[in-house]
Parts: sequence; structure tokens; C-alpha cells
Amino acid sequence: MVGWFEIPVEDMDRAKIFYEVVFQVKIQVQELGDTRMGWFPFKNGQPGAAGSLIQNKDWYTPSNVAGVLVYFNSEDVQNELDRIGSVGGRILKPKTLISPNVGYMGLFMDSEGNRIALLSKK
Repeated sequence: MVGWFEIPVEDMDRAKIFYEVVFQVKIQVQELGDTRMGWFPFKNGQPGAAGSLIQNKDWYTPSNVAGVLVYFNSEDVQNELDRIGSVGGRILKPKTLISPNVGYMGLFMDSEGNRIALLSKK
């Protein structure tokens, strides 16, 4: 049911590097008035929702423990967890089995102070 998500950032350049390294993707940044958005790659028919990094000091503030928790799909959460420390993030929960049917999760703090999760079958 999720159609879109936004991850608040204070420093778009730093956040862009963080997410590009962790997820091995390219993020396109666009200026929209007072708002900067960094678009995550997305293709129709791909599982999951589309979303972006977003910077607007009047409307968005990173959150480390409160609010909604976004889970990124992964082939194996350990892949992303292994890259987090090198770009200013911190692992909050290592790769953990949820259940054999659901798979594994990991939890991290991004370069901006947001709590973000990972989910994989392996």
C-alpha cells in the first residue's frame, strides 16, 4: 500500500554519497524551489515503493528513534550493513532472523541521523 517515501536529510551531498555507497545505486538530485530531492532509482513492476532523500529545513528533520521506520529490500542485508560504517552510518541491530518464512532484518542509523531498516530472505 505504500506509494512513496521521503527520508529527511540535513546535508544532501553527504546523504547522497551515503546511500549510493550502501546500496550501490546512483541518486539523481533535483532542486525544486527551497527543496532538494535525491531520487532513488525505481522501475515500474519492481517490488517496493518509490522514494527520495529530501532536504527542506522548514519541513523536514531527520529522526533517530521516533516515527515511521522504512525498510529497504535487499538480496542479503549483510551486504549493506558491511558498507554502512565506511560512509558515516552506524549499525543499530546486526543481521537478525525474524522468522524462516519472513527472513532477516538489520537496522542502521544513516549519515543524517535517520533510523532505517533492511529486509532480505537470505
